[in-house]
Amino acid sequence: MKYLTSIWTTIVLVAVIGLVRFIDPVFLQGFRLTVFDQYITSIEETRSQEIVLLNISEETLGVHGQYPFPRQTYAQMISDLRNANAGMIVFTLMFPEADRFGGDEVFASWIRDNGIILSQDADPNGRSEQAPYVGSAIFGTGDPNDWLISYDGLVTNIEQIEAGAWGHGLVNAMPEVDGVVRRMPLLSQINGQVYPSLALETLRVLQDKPSYTIKVDAVTGIEEIILRPFRITTDVNGSIWLNPNIKFSEINYGSPLPNLNGRTVIVGLTASGLASQIPTPVGLKNAHTLHASAIQSIMDENQITRPMWSDVLETAVMVVGAMLIILSVYYLPIWLSGTLFLVLSGGVVGGFIYVWHNYSILLSPLSTLILYIISFTSSAFNNFYKQFILRQQIKKQFETYLDPRQVALLQKNPDLLKLGGERREMTFLFMDICGFTPVSEHYKNNDDPEGLVLLINDFLDNMTKIILKNGGTIDKYMGDCIMAFWNAPLDCPNHADMAIKTAIEIEAKTNELRQKYSDQGLPPINVGTGINTGDCIVGNMGSESRFDYSVIGDAVNLAARLEATAARGEYKDFPTIFSSYTADQLTETKAKPIGEIKVKGKEEEIKIYTIY
Repeated sequence: MKYLTSIWTTIVLVAVIGLVRFIDPVFLQGFRLTVFDQYITSIEETRSQEIVLLNISEETLGVHGQYPFPRQTYAQMISDLRNANAGMIVFTLMFPEADRFGGDEVFASWIRDNGIILSQDADPNGRSEQAPYVGSAIFGTGDPNDWLISYDGLVTNIEQIEAGAWGHGLVNAMPEVDGVVRRMPLLSQINGQVYPSLALETLRVLQDKPSYTIKVDAVTGIEEIILRPFRITTDVNGSIWLNPNIKFSEINYGSPLPNLNGRTVIVGLTASGLASQIPTPVGLKNAHTLHASAIQSIMDENQITRPMWSDVLETAVMVVGAMLIILSVYYLPIWLSGTLFLVLSGGVVGGFIYVWHNYSILLSPLSTLILYIISFTSSAFNNFYKQFILRQQIKKQFETYLDPRQVALLQKNPDLLKLGGERREMTFLFMDICGFTPVSEHYKNNDDPEGLVLLINDFLDNMTKIILKNGGTIDKYMGDCIMAFWNAPLDCPNHADMAIKTAIEIEAKTNELRQKYSDQGLPPINVGTGINTGDCIVGNMGSESRFDYSVIGDAVNLAARLEATAARGEYKDFPTIFSSYTADQLTETKAKPIGEIKVKGKEEEIKIYTIY
């Protein structure tokens, strides 16, 4: 149990959770992506002025008949778009088989002359091993093939159609572990060759660039794709995050086309039963909408990013903050550690949101908050348990020496008890039974030693209750003698008065017990009490394995000497004797001087007093 309540337990827990964060299991990725969805859906909705979506919808099928259309229909589509002043035309549809109506030649001629960009599909089951693509320059210390998503096959359009296209790009998205599409790879690796996405190829053609540059690092992966004037920041695998809150003008092919004013047109299939919609953070989207979002995000130069250092930053904030919380719980007041926990938690959430709103960088506070909560609750519980054990130890150590009210105070504030020794001014009381020998002989003669024990226990129990009631601490029992003191471990400003008050009550209780014992046929008993006030050393004394809370010093010894004098010899009529040091501090009781005595180890005589 000692191990379970140690600070190392919580530190080990932090390390384990940090390791889980480093491994990044699927469930943790899913939680993190849910946080990112909240960020992404909070983006203000904007409308594209550069891109129009042309849908092959149910309305289109009603006008042009059964799908798939003859290729001459697509040739007519290109003609209609050109007449409507369209800019670049991008097909997210593919034409991998020859037209059964023989319209490929006509379609190919329209593709060749009208700025058409066609789609390709990276697929392990694809039949094409090589396809047209644009070469790229590599800048940096790494090889992009080590980082890009890799495929073994490729689906392309038939060669006749493919040959005339102005550009060719992959339509593959990148679903996350939960099946939701949030990112799109701008580059992929197929059979050792780097192929661009449809979005990247569209931008290259729009900018009339012969190629693009890939900035890659051997350690941090793909960093940028440079396509002047755009510098596109990517993930390590060349992907970008999509902004699903960009809205586009949509036209159903078959309805009249407005003047498109040179805008890029992206053609996609939306008819029910013919096209599957893709899940995104804002709901289901058509495939060509995602490609349009990728293009528009790059053109707006306001990308959503998650740099490679994001994981490092999140982990550092998580671990450092957790350690601060743990240390604060163990070494600061609970209200201060709780405040620190709230400040750190709020600071992480607020800081990450600030970074998102100002720099569009995705940082997740989820793992950090989970670890902060676990660190705070675990260390708080451990600390509480440690304090509970300490209070139980205090109770166990003092419950037989102190009044229960004093024990409760010590449990509530253990700082009142300083371990080790400290110098204090205190008042000491020694009390024992005078005339104990005749009592002992009585029980011996009657062969009843158990009866003697019962008598002593009864007497000491009554006296102990008086001492504890008056705030005294029982130091020890020595046969029929009690040693007690005041002003430790709890403060007692009127310790001298309380000790004298105790002696008065002891005298009264002794008179009462004398009558009781006399009725039982026992010899009369008396009590002698010695009291002294002075400085001493008080604290836990002994060895590491066994110790006792006690006092040492000359003032203690003097009290013992006075007890040996009380109710005996020439002072037999004075059951309570106390020194001048105690008399000088009395405020509630009058002291009556009865003489002076010289005790062993003292040169000067000590003035002694009794109670009026």
